[in-house]
Amino acid sequence: MKFKVKRKCTATGSRTGSLELPHGTLETPAFMPVGTNGTVKALPHSMIEEIGYKLILSNTYHLFLRPGIDVIKRAGDLHGFSSWSSNILTDSGGYQIFSLAPFRKILPEGVRFRSHIDGSLHFLSPEDVVNLQKDLGSDIAMCLDVCTSPGISRGEAEKALSITTDWARRSKIQRDSLQDTMNGALFGIIQGNFYHDLRRQSAEEIIAFDFPGYAIGGLSVGEEFSVFEEFLHYTAPLLPDDKPKYLMGIGTPEYILAAVESGIDLFDCVFPTRIARNGSVFTPGGTIALKNEKYRTDMTPISPDCTCYTCSRYSKSYLRHLFKTKEILGPILASYHNLFFLKKLMESIHSHITNDSFANFKKDFLAEYSAEDG
Repeated sequence: MKFKVKRKCTATGSRTGSLELPHGTLETPAFMPVGTNGTVKALPHSMIEEIGYKLILSNTYHLFLRPGIDVIKRAGDLHGFSSWSSNILTDSGGYQIFSLAPFRKILPEGVRFRSHIDGSLHFLSPEDVVNLQKDLGSDIAMCLDVCTSPGISRGEAEKALSITTDWARRSKIQRDSLQDTMNGALFGIIQGNFYHDLRRQSAEEIIAFDFPGYAIGGLSVGEEFSVFEEFLHYTAPLLPDDKPKYLMGIGTPEYILAAVESGIDLFDCVFPTRIARNGSVFTPGGTIALKNEKYRTDMTPISPDCTCYTCSRYSKSYLRHLFKTKEILGPILASYHNLFFLKKLMESIHSHITNDSFANFKKDFLAEYSAEDG
């Protein structure tokens, strides 16, 4: 993996760069569509490629449980199994395990958990998770970590931080032992909950292991946006500027712009495709709900200036009809539009950072963008 910063904004922390990975180079900052189970829901990979994405996210936890790594290895790796020729980042599953609190037990050795599918009992160590991502053929792999929710005690946050650091150490040792048999880069994850000094401690401890890239975890987990911004702006500058910075789990324009402003290079979220499957789509003026009665006879596209496949061919009235009749084409067309919208947003961000006008662009964009119309 090679990373190069190309341009820095003089007024903010935003920057552009290039990230060279085993399956091609992408320009940063970049949004990653989420394909948890080896597919971005409702869209074939050919459409993701058509829009221009070169990096998607899949989840080690889910693929481990179903179909099983042994099945995927029969196709060579996840690229071959899912017919995706570009790059894949695999999440370690730490967040999924965090969200299944009643079904898991975190131990110093690793995590014991019950499958949300059939209740079967499993155990994964940090080393296991690295090995699984090697078998998946991940271009970027993530360390197993302990994600925590807002409002926990300092003692709980310190314990989670201690385990996360130790797991990162063990993950790095395991990755190094694999040498060239694993092509992907392993990123460390910063935790620390919502305590400034623990965030700094986590950054210092994880950076000491000299990972090729770093992720900020434990944000956008239910806290207020103002708290998210505070800890994002505090944590991001603690990370090395010569390595890629990844903010996990954000995918709305407001959050993306805040991330870019802090110098974040990569981010991902299920949100754009999740809301699309429910009939909500991005527009320059905010998200709109296509199921609304006011769109029943609206023969205009979602966004008049959008050139995506959906907006070039279909009206809001037709899209509303698809959702009301539960036709599968509705989620497909809405998902395509939302990912296209974010790709164009990223291209505009690139352009304005290059022209040193990102701060004004962010201000102007948010002045027009508003909440969902219900």
